[in-house]
Formats: sequence, structure tokens, C-alpha cells
Amino acid sequence: MAPLQPKIGLVTEPLAGQPLREVLDWVAAEVPEISGLEIGTGAYAPTNHCDMARLLEDPGARRMWTKEITARGLDIAAFNCWGNPLHPDQSIAIAHDAALRDTIRLASETGVDRIVALAGCPAGAAGDATPHFAGGGWLPYLEKVYQRQWERQIHDYWAEIGAFANRSNPGLMICLELHPGTVVYNVETFERLAALSPAIAANIDPSHFFWMQMDSNLVVQRLAGRIGHAHGTDVVFQAEKLALNGLLDHRWPNPAAEMPWNFAVVGRGHGRDWWQGLLRDLAAAGRVKTIAIEHEDPFVEPKEGIRQAARLLAQALGNAHRRKVTA
Repeated sequence: MAPLQPKIGLVTEPLAGQPLREVLDWVAAEVPEISGLEIGTGAYAPTNHCDMARLLEDPGARRMWTKEITARGLDIAAFNCWGNPLHPDQSIAIAHDAALRDTIRLASETGVDRIVALAGCPAGAAGDATPHFAGGGWLPYLEKVYQRQWERQIHDYWAEIGAFANRSNPGLMICLELHPGTVVYNVETFERLAALSPAIAANIDPSHFFWMQMDSNLVVQRLAGRIGHAHGTDVVFQAEKLALNGLLDHRWPNPAAEMPWNFAVVGRGHGRDWWQGLLRDLAAAGRVKTIAIEHEDPFVEPKEGIRQAARLLAQALGNAHRRKVTA
């Protein structure tokens, strides 16, 4: 059996200021390489393109909403509910947990089998008011923070969410982005969490691996069948700024021109051959249906950046697989 070749998708968040219908018309007319959408459903993700409360309540509204998308030859590749359900501010934690659970319910109602999310980040110690990213224990006051977080919050929360997702929709994959600032940001932290439930999968975004100095291909090969989704985002480094301030510049992302690194349009940091290799490895992993363009380049207007990214990814795939618009 031939490997599953990922299709090209789009994270609609950079275009959240436009109504969904306008975004759909623009994609259909201007970016035929794109066939799937990743749509925000809550937490930190804007909900301009998805009125989740209404869609959960009204089957007719769900049908009309999905028909708007499918009528243009597109589908919903994933819902995106990036947030922090482990936040020490309970008002945030409760809201983000509710958004994630409602997204799981909506996925079940609409037949969507991928949700992109973040694992979150809790307090470092009881009584803390802000999250504490335990990215290393190189000083005494940083040591063992992650282990305490795991024992007090991470394990129980994600074991329960995994069980809830499996009960709601046994085929659903909650694809956690390996993202610095959360409790899942590399292979070791992902594998520990993923062991809690078969519903927990990985979303591969190579941009974060670039600046953390990880090898995207090796990550994909290692995680393989636990990967359910991918993002298309690149990184450009500024050698002079990097030499002076390194990768951990606290000012990021602004002022963008002063930063040692910035997110970039696909292809501006790593060329077509690199992306072709990543897509080959994602296909071999076996479960990745979509690589969704996530435009975050501060120097390029979103629509132009999306066009450029789609062209390069289509070339890297070797075939644009242009869709047929349905009636």
C-alpha cells in the first residue's frame, strides 16, 4: 500500500478578520493547492469562523456551515483549540478546558477526526498565579518543577481528557503541538504524555524545532504513527542578532526586526528540497492527512504568504492535486 500523501491545508486564524465565506471564496479562487481547513474553536484560538455553541445546539446550523465549506471543494482537516487548560488562573483553566471538551463534542458531531491543541502549562508551585515553563533545571530553583507539575496536574488531567475523547469519538486524535512554553515541547515530554491515552497524538510544526535546534526528520521518524497532523511554518535566523542575543531573547516577537529569529513563509528559511524530505517522512509515518499552512511571518502580508507557501508545498509534494469544486 502506498504511503498516505498529506494534502495541503490552511490554518484560517491569520484571516480571522474576514467572514468565513469570504475566506472560502478567496481560497477557492486564489489558492487551488489548498483543500483542507484548520478552523479555530476557542481557548486562545479565535472563533470568528466557528460559532461552536450554535453549531453544537443546532443540527441545521451544522449542516449549513459544513455545506458552505464542502460546496467549494474544501473540507475541515482539523479544529484548532490551542489554549492552557492547566493554567493556575482557574477562570482561564476552566474556560479552556470547556472549549477543548466542546471541540471534542463538535468533532464527533461533524465527523472531524483531528483536533490541534496545546498541552498547557501549570503553576510551578502551589499558590503561583502564573504558569511556570519548566524548560530546564540548570539552577537549583528550577530543578524538579516539571516532576511536581506532572504528579499534581499533568498526569490526571490528560489521562481524563484522553478517556473523554475516546468515549466521545474513538477515532479522534488530539494532536498536541510540541511547543515551548507548554509541558509538551520535545520528544521526551510528548512520549510521556502520549502514553496516557491512544487519543493523544502529535502535531508536527517544524518551525519550533528549527529554533530549538531539533531535527524535524528524526522527530517524525521517532514518533511515526503517533503523528496525526502537521503545520507548514518556517523560520529565518538573523546571524548578527543571534550572535548577540541567542535563541532565548525575552523580547520575542517584537520588535521583529531586532529578533534573532522570526517565523517565516514556508521556503524562506528552508528550501523546497528540505520540505520535500519532511513531507516524505510525514507520508511514511502513515497517519498525517494534512500539512496546514500557518502564516506567522511578521514581514509578509498573510494572503501573499499563504499563496507562496502553498506553491512551494505543492511543488514539494510533486503534484498539486487540484480539487474539483462540488455543486
